[in-house]
Amino acid sequence: MKKQFGTSVYKVNIDAGFTCPNRDGTLGVTGCIYCNNDSFRPSSCKPALSVSEQINNGIAYLSHRYKAGKFLAYFQPYSNTYAPVQELEKLYKEALSVPSVVGIAIGTRPDCIDREKLELLESLAASHFVLVEYGLQSIYDKTLEFIHRGHDYKTFLDALSLTRNRGIFTGVHLIVGFPTETKDEIFAMADEISGIKPDFLKIHQLQVIKDTPLAEMYKENPFHTFEYEEYLDFVVDFIERLSPEIVLQRLFATAPDDILIAPRWDKSRYEVTRDIEKRFVQRDTFQGKKYKNQTVQTA
Repeated sequence: MKKQFGTSVYKVNIDAGFTCPNRDGTLGVTGCIYCNNDSFRPSSCKPALSVSEQINNGIAYLSHRYKAGKFLAYFQPYSNTYAPVQELEKLYKEALSVPSVVGIAIGTRPDCIDREKLELLESLAASHFVLVEYGLQSIYDKTLEFIHRGHDYKTFLDALSLTRNRGIFTGVHLIVGFPTETKDEIFAMADEISGIKPDFLKIHQLQVIKDTPLAEMYKENPFHTFEYEEYLDFVVDFIERLSPEIVLQRLFATAPDDILIAPRWDKSRYEVTRDIEKRFVQRDTFQGKKYKNQTVQTA
């Protein structure tokens, strides 16, 4: 972002009032088994406010705290392409009309995109930074079934293919630590993601959050979640295998303490980031050190 805009660019989170096919009855009503949007939605996200009001509130805070001058409007909670294209156009253009907003980032599902919506985003990308972040979570269909995701890995690959060559940046979200996957299978995802080469990647450790089906499963039959030191080693191992061309946007998740059940690390974001960086230094390693430069074929 600094190369493109000459300065740091900060995300301003927006709740535009979207829902999700896994919640509105199209695919289900409870969402994915791990999903509680309060685990990642900032308190400043209030759908009762307009998009521009939310952005201006966020800009006021970020400008004061970080002296920030340029911003991305980040459509975050739920599936932010899950609406008619005319409605999407209105919301996206409202966000881009705010002075100092240089682009938009859109969190969505791969089954909530189509050619018409991508043509809209392509037109916006001609003059602004546009990033579509796809919630993949896992490359394994057995895991996508376990979490009641409602789509398979091929759906993601098709969406990614449809998005490319339009001037739109692509991002991928992965959750690591599902009880359906071995460590070797998780590491294989680094090879696979390296092969498909999204522009950005977010890595989240699995968190058990209150008021989710996963919390009920964990209560009845507790499964392993990453311990702190274990995760530090894991994430370094994972990033060693990852293509150095992929920009890492996030390395861990931080749900609020009042809704987090497991794992409980009792660490601040700063402490986790610092300790991951220390691991890289201690091991004299870097992103891509063990990159295989090939795509792994998955079942």
